Amino acid sequence: MSYVTAVLRTDEPPLMHQAVEEAVRLLREGEVVALPTETVYGLAANALDPAAVTKIFEAKERPTFDPLIVHLPRKEQLDLVAEVPQEIAQTVKQLTERFWPGPLTILLPKKSVVPDIVTAGLPTVAVRVSSNAIFKRVISALDKPLAAPSANRFGSISPTSAGAVLSELDGRIHLIVDAGACLFGLESTIIRIEPGTPKPLITIVRPGPLTPDDLKPYGKVKFAIRSVIDGPADSPGQLASHYAPRTPLRLLSRPSDFIPEHGKRYALLSYRGEEKDGYLNLTDWEEVMMLSPGNGKLPEAAVRFFHVLRRLDELGVDEIIAEPLHEHGMGIAMMDKLRRASVRYAS
Repeated sequence: MSYVTAVLRTDEPPLMHQAVEEAVRLLREGEVVALPTETVYGLAANALDPAAVTKIFEAKERPTFDPLIVHLPRKEQLDLVAEVPQEIAQTVKQLTERFWPGPLTILLPKKSVVPDIVTAGLPTVAVRVSSNAIFKRVISALDKPLAAPSANRFGSISPTSAGAVLSELDGRIHLIVDAGACLFGLESTIIRIEPGTPKPLITIVRPGPLTPDDLKPYGKVKFAIRSVIDGPADSPGQLASHYAPRTPLRLLSRPSDFIPEHGKRYALLSYRGEEKDGYLNLTDWEEVMMLSPGNGKLPEAAVRFFHVLRRLDELGVDEIIAEPLHEHGMGIAMMDKLRRASVRYAS
C-alpha cells in the first residue's frame, strides 16, 4: 500500500501542536508514525496493538524475528509491560532514576499484555523512556506504550533527521514529525541485569550513548559475547549486517591494510581528517568526510556518524573506506556499528 507521506514541522508552537495532534490521531487509529527521539528517529506504533505493530515490520521490511524496543510514557509505568525480579529490583530502580528519561534500554521479563510480535516471541521485553520533548508530548497524549525501532528500511543507515526518514520511507507511512537533528545520533544502550556478588552484573548487549563508565557505579559491567548472526536475536540491534549503506563499506585496522584497485572510486570516512593519522594520502579519494574535523571528539563524531555515512552512500563511489575510531566511550558504539555495516561485504 502506498501513502502520501506528510512531513510536519515543530519549530513554532502552532506547528508543534498540529504535528502532535496529528501523530496522536494516527496512532490511535492503529497507524505508524515517524517520531524524533534523542537517539535516532523512530517508527512508532501502539505497542499493545499487534495489528499496528505489524505495520512497523511491513514499512521497514523488517524480519519478525528481530524484536522491538517498547517506549513508556513515564518511568513509573514500567510494571505495565515488564516484571522486575526482586533480586535486581534495587539496581533497576537506581538505573531508571539516574538515566530515565534517556538513552538506556533495559531487558526485563515481559508481561502477557505485550504482544509476541513485539518481542519476537521472546520472554523478555526491551524497555526505555525517551527524553525527546516532541516524543514525550506524543506518547503522553496517547498514554500508551509505543514500539519504535529506527525509522529506516531494515538493515540500512539509521536516520537522525526527518529528511533521512523521508528518503527511506516516503510513500510507506502517513506522517513524519520533524523536530530537527537528534541529540545523540546513536541508538540507545541496551543492557541486561543479573544478580551478582558483591555487585550485580550489567551486560551491555548493544553499546550506545551511555558508556561502561556511566554504568560502573551500579554494577560490574561487561559486554555481551558477539556472534555474527542474521537470524533470530535475543535483543534489538543484534543482527550482523546492520546500519549498512548500499555502497560496500570496509573498516580498516591500519593504513597499510588498504591497497587501492585501479579504476575504482573510493571515499573516506575519516575520524578527524588529520594527515598524521595516515589515511588521507592513501589514494586520490573521491570524497573525504570527517566525523569530528580536527578535534577528534567522540560525542561530536557520534552526532555526525549516521549523517556522514548517509552522505557518503549518496556519492555513488565503488567503496567507502572507514578509519577506525578510538574504542572507548562512545567510540565503542561507533566501532560496533562500523563492523556491522561492513559485514555484508566482508569476504
